[in-house]
Amino acid sequence: MSEKNDDGANRDATKRSARERLQMERERQKNRDKRRRTLIVSAAVVGVLGLAAVVGLIAANTGKSDKAAKEGPVVAPSGATGKDALAIRTGKDEAKSTLTVWEDFRCPACKAFEENYRATIHDLEAKGLLKVDYHLVTLIDGNMGGSGSLKGANAAACAQDAGKFSAYHDVLFQNQPQETDDAYAKNAKLLELAGKVEGLDTPAFRSCVEDGTHNSWVGKSQEAFRAGKFRGTPTVLLNGKDIFSDQANPVTPQKLKEQVEAAAKGASGAPAATGAAKASPSATPSATPSGRASKSPSKSGSAGAGEG
Repeated sequence: MSEKNDDGANRDATKRSARERLQMERERQKNRDKRRRTLIVSAAVVGVLGLAAVVGLIAANTGKSDKAAKEGPVVAPSGATGKDALAIRTGKDEAKSTLTVWEDFRCPACKAFEENYRATIHDLEAKGLLKVDYHLVTLIDGNMGGSGSLKGANAAACAQDAGKFSAYHDVLFQNQPQETDDAYAKNAKLLELAGKVEGLDTPAFRSCVEDGTHNSWVGKSQEAFRAGKFRGTPTVLLNGKDIFSDQANPVTPQKLKEQVEAAAKGASGAPAATGAAKASPSATPSATPSGRASKSPSKSGSAGAGEG
């Protein structure tokens, strides 16, 4: 009897050991998958930053506003905010943290930024923790020729008049053509994409796009960008601090979420998370130029494919 009991006990122990090994292997695999996802996000961020040192200054120094952007009166879009009403704000005004974003709709690096951070930004906006001030610029037009940056920005400002900026902004980046393809210079393309945003394609929107109603406003935004001596696009500041200033340790989407949440806790009087002081830098704009580039260098020298 004893021998049989021993055999049974050994079999049970062997089964338990096998289950435990399998469980341990599953846990290890989950951890590996988690690390891999983190590395993928980090690699995307680094891709946005990679060529900044080489091409960023070129972008800032050579980008010129399209001549058409300087013609006609400056007409700010509805609800524009900030100095000279040059920013379009999304999110709730009472949000404790502000993300300031300088973007060009032709800039591949700007698209890379949007693809990596969009979900996190929208989630924080929906929770009332973050507001975003978008500044639209025309670096790629100046560096590569064409008018897609200008016309795309004007169309986005027209969408702001219709209360549809955020959705149309996302559509423009999701459908961004190749940097060398100045597709956004065609009003027909901008109007076609407006069809992807419910309620946007109206006679008033079409007239605004076709008349270039906000062209001079876009030109003024480009001049403000140049005066700020930023390196390239996208330039992204969280509460005044460039989130990519430390290229060895950029603010990933997860870190952005943590810093914004920590700032909200600190502002509400609750204990702030460790490092909250870093999460809530001064609202004074950073004096350090920020430029970034994408994985694919481009002649434009902008951040993100050499964009901006």
